Amino acid sequence: MSSQPLLTFEGVSHAYGHLPSVQDISFRLAAGEILCLLGPSGCGKTTCLRIATGLEPVTAGRVMLGDTLVSTPQHCLPPEKRSVGYVFQDFVLFPHLTVRENIGFGLRRERLSRTGKVRIDGLLDRLRLREVAQAYPHELSGGQQQRVALARALAPRPRLLLLDEPFSSLDPSLRNQLRDDTLHLIAQEGSAALLVTHDAEEALFMANRLGMMREGRLVQLDSTDAIYSAPADAYVARFFGETNQIKGVAKAGQALTSLGAIRTTSLPEGTPLDVLIRPEAIRLHPPREPLSERLVEIDAARLMGRVSLVHMTSLTGQHHLHARLESRFLPKPGARFELEILPELTYLFEAEPADEREQSHLA
Repeated sequence: MSSQPLLTFEGVSHAYGHLPSVQDISFRLAAGEILCLLGPSGCGKTTCLRIATGLEPVTAGRVMLGDTLVSTPQHCLPPEKRSVGYVFQDFVLFPHLTVRENIGFGLRRERLSRTGKVRIDGLLDRLRLREVAQAYPHELSGGQQQRVALARALAPRPRLLLLDEPFSSLDPSLRNQLRDDTLHLIAQEGSAALLVTHDAEEALFMANRLGMMREGRLVQLDSTDAIYSAPADAYVARFFGETNQIKGVAKAGQALTSLGAIRTTSLPEGTPLDVLIRPEAIRLHPPREPLSERLVEIDAARLMGRVSLVHMTSLTGQHHLHARLESRFLPKPGARFELEILPELTYLFEAEPADEREQSHLA
């Protein structure tokens, strides 16, 4: 990757009227990298995308494309001068233009040249659109429309590709195929991409790095592995999948719970803890001690393809827990096992003051 960032946000803020939408956002996107901004609706991730493309001004900070300053509170370079491709959530294809004409739209006069025609033909072939090149958008499936929108955005060879939840309206099987197609095409084009989504699985699949957003701020910016295995807080941990949550307290350098000592902690003695345990962190073994504090009783077990989902209740504390086991493991209801909890997939956070729940729950 080039040492020169392709996209830079430095202390960027934005507001709709008097209502702040993003606050003090900073990140760098390198050439060839895919960065995903992830979070629930209304967290500011799409506003960041619109700022990058020039559709929204900034109220503080600055945005750079390469070494070019494109946005400050006093100046906003218009979208058509930024060499940025944008794939909208609802595709926004021109209904009166064919597939070929939609793809060529961004090439302007160049689409009529030999070079432009070769470019359009290449994208038609690479995205498997050759057979529908003369069709109109209303004659296409959702997956075909998405591929046309992607090809149109890439046709002018933009330095930066921006994707606004481009797969959210597709059914799961088609979504997976289009994600894969998009990854390969971005790599072939040598583009950098900024993707926004509320889908944690999609973010992990697509991105090199993730920026977790909440209420207009970046909560954590890190590699996909680090943000999953070392979340900055309980909000981030819960966003990346199901967690079993129980209460604990810091004592003698350990997190003590009704299931025993879970893992070590450096939090001060007596600190109330929220202990979040990934379902894949749980292992089940035949009971070794009849009075073990980690005894559980099976409530139900379901085969979920490659894994088994096991529901259980602890005999101490009455915590309802879920485990995901990478095997065909379907114990009968009422069977008893002893828990093993992997510390590397267990997270400790100081208990939230407003959270007064006494029993475990699934976040």
